[in-house]
Amino acid sequence: MPRIPYTAPDLAQPKDIVDAIRVRRGGHLLNLDRMLLHSPPFARGWNAFLGEVRGGLDLPPKWRELAICVVAVQNGAEYEFHHHAPEFIHAGGDARQIDALRQPQACLSESSPFDARERAVIALTLDMTRRVQVEESTFAAALAALDNRRHVVELVGVIAAYNMVSRFLVALDIAPEEAAPSFPNIR
Repeated sequence: MPRIPYTAPDLAQPKDIVDAIRVRRGGHLLNLDRMLLHSPPFARGWNAFLGEVRGGLDLPPKWRELAICVVAVQNGAEYEFHHHAPEFIHAGGDARQIDALRQPQACLSESSPFDARERAVIALTLDMTRRVQVEESTFAAALAALDNRRHVVELVGVIAAYNMVSRFLVALDIAPEEAAPSFPNIR
C-alpha cells in the first residue's frame, strides 16, 4: 500500500494536466501519475520534464534505459525497474543483461554481458547514485568511452533525474501496477 492513497484511476481534473499525462502514457494513468496528481503543479512540471528526458534527448535509448535500471536497483525502486527493464530490452538489451543488473557492481567486469561503453554508463551511474561526487577517473572513462560531450551531459542528466524519480517512488511506497509476465526473472 502506498503511504498516501492514489488519486482515482478515472480522475478527470485538472483536465489539462490529466489529459497531457494520458497522452504521454498511451491513454491511462500509472500509479506514479496518480500519486503526482495530488499536486497538479508538481505533476505538470514532472510530466513536461520527464517527457523530454524520455523522448527529447540525443542519448541512445539503450544507454538511457541502462542507467535508469542501475539507478532503480541501487535505490531499491522496484517500480522503476519494473517499468524500465522492458524499455531496456526494447532498446536492444537482453534478458541476460537484465538478470546481471541485479548486481550492478559485478557488471563492471569485462566478463559481464556489457560492452565497454555500457560498463562506462554503469560506472558513472553507480558513482553518481552512491556517492554523488563522481571520481575523476570514472568521469574521464565515461567521456572517453561515449566520445560525445552531449551524450555525457545528457547521461548525467538522466541519472540525476531518475535518482529523483526513484526517491519519490521509494519514499511514497508506490507499487508496480502489475507483474511483468514477459520478464519472469525480474524480482
